[in-house]
Amino acid sequence: MLLHEFDPAETAIFNPSMVFQPVEGMPKVAVSCFSFVTFDRMLALFPDAEVIATMKCASQRFPVYKVRYRDVDVALYMSSVGAPSCVGQQEELYALGADCLVLFGTCGVLDRTIGDCAIILPTAAMRDEGTSYHYAPPADEIEANVHHAQLFRDLLEELHVSCVNGKAWTTDSMYRETREKTARRKEAGCICVDMECASVAAVARFRGKEALHFFYAADNLDAEEWDERSLSNNANLDEKDRIAAIALEAARRITIQKATV
Repeated sequence: MLLHEFDPAETAIFNPSMVFQPVEGMPKVAVSCFSFVTFDRMLALFPDAEVIATMKCASQRFPVYKVRYRDVDVALYMSSVGAPSCVGQQEELYALGADCLVLFGTCGVLDRTIGDCAIILPTAAMRDEGTSYHYAPPADEIEANVHHAQLFRDLLEELHVSCVNGKAWTTDSMYRETREKTARRKEAGCICVDMECASVAAVARFRGKEALHFFYAADNLDAEEWDERSLSNNANLDEKDRIAAIALEAARRITIQKATV
């Protein structure tokens, strides 16, 4: 099988370092999300935000901002949806000089008892996509959030915010989450479905970097009919602002932790 042809070589014919160089003053920790509405609202908190780099693809530009959050510098940028483009940016972020990515976004829930916008911290991801197989040897699953899970849980406990921990199902094809396949993923222990988690974890591990990746629950697949809930970018904005604030504070605490090591 093609996806079993993992090559552990760290350099390829085309590498991120060929197009991105370390930026002077680049924050060690970056925060990113997938919703342009949530990102714009988060960026608006920082009127003095400075563009320090730009990630590009054929169809869009993604500025990287440097902001001062409380007492630390943090980088902000918006992630592209889907594993290949998302982790391409992750690679570029590391090449720019960051060590850790704090990434948050929606997921579909496979357990109807998980409430709308509930925070989910994936402990592992089923690799039902292709990108992670270029960064890690073949396996059905990969461990997620190996570096800062406890820091994140401690933060949520301090804020009196509940968190659901469990396995994610990462898939490339949101329109092919069939009932039979969804049932099999639930039997394997998955509580939610997303499109990037397995790949983000694989890239961080392969590059010797860090990623704190968490979700806020959106559409419900554990129902007779698909339930959109707060999947829309413009739904439940106050709650999503609160989640963005949690991501910023997590980035701050990781930055402080790095400075003391």
